[in-house]
Amino acid sequence: MEKEDLFKRKHYQPDIILLTVRWYLRYNLSFCDLVEMMEERGLPIAHTTIMRWVHQYGPELDERVRRHLKQTNDSWRVDKTYIKVKGQWIYFYRAVDSEGNTIDFYLRESRDTKAAKCFFKKALAAFHVSKPRVITVDKNLAYPVAIQQLKDEKKMPEGIQIRQIRYLNNIVKQDHRFIKKRVRSTLGFNSFQIATSILSGIEAMHMMKKGQLHQRVLPVQNEVKFIHKLFGMAS
Repeated sequence: MEKEDLFKRKHYQPDIILLTVRWYLRYNLSFCDLVEMMEERGLPIAHTTIMRWVHQYGPELDERVRRHLKQTNDSWRVDKTYIKVKGQWIYFYRAVDSEGNTIDFYLRESRDTKAAKCFFKKALAAFHVSKPRVITVDKNLAYPVAIQQLKDEKKMPEGIQIRQIRYLNNIVKQDHRFIKKRVRSTLGFNSFQIATSILSGIEAMHMMKKGQLHQRVLPVQNEVKFIHKLFGMAS
């Protein structure tokens, strides 16, 4: 989408919109925190307005960032954590490579073979992801079954090694911490769709912070310039 389509009929300038979205996804801030911060700058913005911006532009940011990600390696570390949606804990599948680079993520209400298979299919379709040589998982029996089904369907290489070694997955468990810390300040999500939208934006910012882009986006001024360029706002 072009810039004029993305920001059409918005009452605020694109840079203000992207500023609030970036701050929310990057830092442990609530919508009310952002309202106060904008008021200090003479910009009265309702928290519901900022919320709608995050819901709209978070997934868009994730989609655009993915085009600039470096290739991951072929050693996958797969694990799941838990996210509260409408007061209920549901499953958030995540995978990183052996260097801690995010492969993909997937929110699901169940942890059965179908859910595991959908997650692997999503990860395999990602542009920046190398096909796995080895996949390290926990003791969940759904993973080997899902992987075998994908092999039978010729969607995953036959020679993949599956490892169920707990300590090897410490790297993905450590990576959960940033996501959990950021989600904790949101006090949960009101719907599955909202959770998916916000989490995709949080994950996109996390990948940028970890240095997964081809270009350097540190210090923060470079991050701002990069995001503006993604949305067609480069000076």
